[in-house]
Amino acid sequence: MKLTLKIWRQKSRKDAGKFVTYPVDNVSSEMSMLECLDVLNESLIERGEEPVAFEHDCREGICGSCGFMINGVAHGPMPATTVCQLTMRHFKDGQELVIEPWRAAAFPEVKDLVVDRRSFDRIIASGGYVSVSTGNAPDGNAILIGKEIADRAMDAAACIGCGACVAACPNASAALFTGAKISHLSVLPQGAIERDHRAVNMVAQMNAESFGGCTNIGECTAACPKEIPLEVIATMNRDYIRGSWKQRDNIVTTIAPVTEWSTGSKL
Repeated sequence: MKLTLKIWRQKSRKDAGKFVTYPVDNVSSEMSMLECLDVLNESLIERGEEPVAFEHDCREGICGSCGFMINGVAHGPMPATTVCQLTMRHFKDGQELVIEPWRAAAFPEVKDLVVDRRSFDRIIASGGYVSVSTGNAPDGNAILIGKEIADRAMDAAACIGCGACVAACPNASAALFTGAKISHLSVLPQGAIERDHRAVNMVAQMNAESFGGCTNIGECTAACPKEIPLEVIATMNRDYIRGSWKQRDNIVTTIAPVTEWSTGSKL
């Protein structure tokens, strides 16, 4: 196969970027998209040029490291597929592929196809955990969990944090990611005790990271390589509203009335 790769090149976030066109010959239909970039980079290095920077790790669709736009679609044209799983047989011989990084204010450019996604880490750090005593693993039947609840938790926990949902959303919203991280803990008994303030803290951090608001367009779940259901956003909204009201009630009830000493009346 012969392909034309039109790739976004940018040395750093301070430098201006541009698309550069590279013809690539002898592309095997069995190669993954990342292997195709490896072939391109080998030829660039041989010519003394700077290779294209892109993120990767497991190359098995598990780690969530890889990800970029291919012809305007996050992770490319195949549903439920990361770019490391996307094989070149899904493209036509002689086709031009426009490859660019995730575009979002919360994902600042690092270099070429690499963006800074540490905003996701900060969202998780704000509440995506369960405070339980460590020790030996409990027996599998110690806490009975119904299959429906277990399935909901596992569906949400499948999120790999790649950022495709943000890149696909017209608002650059992280609602699907945050909803998945909230949902997979909140529906389980181990995470119930921190359910309310977890949602409040994680949504607050999501907003602080300059992600856009969710308007239920649904592009996020369509682009998600793990097909995270849109229902996790509803779970996030429900937990956030309940947590906000509980937090408000706690503030009101814990503030003691102030007494004016001269008259004895309550302020």
